[in-house]
Order: sequence, then C-alpha cells, then structure tokens
Amino acid sequence: MTLVHPELNPQAVARTYELDRRHVFHSWSAQAEITPMVITRAEGSYIWDGEGNRLLDFSSQLVNTNIGHQHPYVVEAIADQARTLATVAPQHANDQRSEAARLICERAPGELNRVFFTNGGADANEHAVRMARLTTGRPKVLSRYRSYHGGTQTAINLTGDPRRWPNDEGTSGVVHFFGPYLYRSHFDATTEEEECRRALAHLEQVIELEGPQTIAAILLEAIPGTAGIMPPPPGYLAGVRALCDQYGIVLIVDEVMTGFGRTGAWFVCDDEGVVPDLLTFAKGVNSGYVPLGGVVISDRIAEHFAHRPYPGGLTYSGHPLACAAAVAAITVMERDGIIDNARRIGTDVFGPELVRLAERHPSVGEVRGRGVFWAIELVTDRHTRRPVAPTGGSSPVMAEAVRASKELGLLPFTNSGRIHLVPPCTITESEAREGLHIIDQVLSRVDTLVDDAGKDESR
Repeated sequence: MTLVHPELNPQAVARTYELDRRHVFHSWSAQAEITPMVITRAEGSYIWDGEGNRLLDFSSQLVNTNIGHQHPYVVEAIADQARTLATVAPQHANDQRSEAARLICERAPGELNRVFFTNGGADANEHAVRMARLTTGRPKVLSRYRSYHGGTQTAINLTGDPRRWPNDEGTSGVVHFFGPYLYRSHFDATTEEEECRRALAHLEQVIELEGPQTIAAILLEAIPGTAGIMPPPPGYLAGVRALCDQYGIVLIVDEVMTGFGRTGAWFVCDDEGVVPDLLTFAKGVNSGYVPLGGVVISDRIAEHFAHRPYPGGLTYSGHPLACAAAVAAITVMERDGIIDNARRIGTDVFGPELVRLAERHPSVGEVRGRGVFWAIELVTDRHTRRPVAPTGGSSPVMAEAVRASKELGLLPFTNSGRIHLVPPCTITESEAREGLHIIDQVLSRVDTLVDDAGKDESR
C-alpha cells in the first residue's frame, strides 16, 4: 500500500540515502552490496519508507520495539528528562536510574535485587560472564550452538551461529554444546520429553568432560531468538538450573530478546519457574527508544563485590534518558495490559493460524513460538527437512520472500531459511491477521519457487 504523506520530501530522502552510502559503515554487511531502506516515519505497528510505502513492521526493527513505534507517553518522558537532566555520570545517583532498577528487579524472578546497567545486550552478556568468572575463579563458559549473544568480542565467541567464525580465535574459554531442538534433533529424539532428557544428559556429559571445577557459567538464551525461536521443552531450563546447582556453576539466562513482554511474560525464566544467578536484558526494556541493557544480579553474586571493587563500567551506564524511557515503557506495559495482549495474540491468532498455514503450504516444515515471537521454518522437502537456505546464509528463495513481503506491505524479519513473526507486543488482532494474510501470499510464492527448483533438479 502506497501512502504519500505530507512529510515526504523526495529530495531529503535522496540526500539521506546518498550520505548513508558515502559515509555509513553498516553492520554484518558487505558494504558495496547493500541498498538500505530509508525510513522516514513510524507509528504504532507501521513504518513508512522513502517512497511513501506504509509497511506493517513484523520485525519490530531488531525485535525491540515491544511497545510499538513513537509511543507518546514514552516519547514525552524522554523529552521531559532531557529538559531536566540530560546526562549524569554513572558514579552518581539519579532518580530515573534508581526507579528503573526498582521496576526491573520487581519483575525479575527470585532474589535478583541489583541491576548493573549497560548500553545494550552484548555488553550485558560480557559483564555477566565477567561477574561469573570473578565470583567463581573459574575460566570456562558453556553456551549452546544455535544461539546469539552479541557482537562484542566475548559475546560473539559465546554466540553459536556462523557469525562467530571470523571472530573466533579459540582462546576465549568458551565451550559450545547442543541444546534441545526437536525438529532437527541431535539426539534422535521423537518427543519433547525425550529431547529434554537427552539434551540434559548431553550437557552433563560436557560438564564432566570439561571438568566442573573449570566452568564458571552456563549462558543460555531463554528461547534462542535469531537462531530460530526454539522454545525449550518443558523442564529443560529447570534441568539446567539443577545441573548448575549440582556442580557449583553460575546460571546466566539471556533475556535480551525475550524479556519485557515478547513471549507474553515479563521474563521466560520466571514463567518457567526458574531463577538464574544472573539475567541479562536490553531491547524491550524501553523498546530501544534510547540504548539500554543490563544485568540483574542475585544477592549471592552481588555479595562477592560488597567489599571488593567490581572491575568494570561504562560512561553511559544507566543514562538518565535511557532509564526515563525504561520507567515510562514499563509503566505503559503494566497500565495498558501490553504483556497480556502479546500472550493473547500468540494463543488466539498466531498459534492457530500458523498451524493452518503450515497445513496449506508444503514449503513450511515447522512453525513454533509463543506470544509475539514465532518462526516459520521453510524447507525444500518436508520429508528430508532440507532448509531453503543454509544456516547463516540466504538463497534466491529467501530473497524473493523478503522482496514479496515488502511489495505486499510487510517488513519481515528473516534469518537463514526462516521467516520470524516478531511484531510489537501492542499489535492488534486485525493487524496480526493483516500480516498473516500477507505471509500466506508470500508462502504461496515460496511454494512455487521450491516446486520449480525440485522439477529442475529432477530433469
């Protein structure tokens, strides 16, 4: 749908794009091979591109605009704070930082009562690992394959997808293991119960073979996000918690992507009845309106640094504009029932409708997720489960899926051979169904491409 709005200035759009290509160095990209979309405005669940096209944002940008775009209450809170106190050094106390910490701790599970603020999720994971190593005096950290924990040096080495490979020097003290993923089970499991039991047995064997006395922490995404949105089977997170208790290992749960409503809960680990020693967050805490992340710290870990300095910090730790945005965002999440809305959309709309799409489209291998956090796994053959694109790569099929989505009015989030459904937690039922209608048409195009490719191979 093309909606030319009064603010659209073609000359300004052209200059924006020209300056971007001349001066901006983009992440995760071959610079000469990209054509970045110019976004001129956004509101609620929609963005407008530089040609005046309105697109339903099923990406939440990078799965972070949980309260939608340009929420007036949060925008005004940022403006008010800028007029009052635009910045303050982290060694001082500030009302917005104190209040944000209180609100976060009250929603975190168990005795997680302190917050170390960072600028985002990657440095939150960096500092959580540093805390675990200093507390235990041990060097190693275990993390799973098919995971993503950030782009800084320790975080990228903790990551279990191909983006790690060019940055991996093999000296980071990180050991990877296989997590549960029933659709592509590494354990020949046929049920969730089998997958859970065998995945935990595998993890325990890795612990024993690496030497428990050398392992500081196990770091897990509550639900692996970019790597595939794979909700763990019931009991898995609790089983990892039990292994950590048995061997004296710190449990770090990464809720950077899942936290603050994305799955229909404040935090997945709380929903699962699991209390980690350290919990990392970012993204949804203030919907990315101002960069903010952090580590929520258990009393036991905090006590280690009661009388010895913690050797780490950031100039913008707990920045007042970011914390004011967090206070406002958490307030409206609570006030407006945004988390309940995310859970309801998942239960009543995405869940049942995606099952119907899977039945209708032979290119869909599996759908999975909860809340407004879902993945459609695309395959060339349901029996072999061969993906339409390699892990960490793309393909003509996926390129066409992205192109068709935009043409039909939807901004998608894709990774490898998957389409992720990750709209704002504020999305309405009618907007969700609008997006599903577009995806239905995109999948029809994918079906045709996969079928044509299969016919070509058989010739």
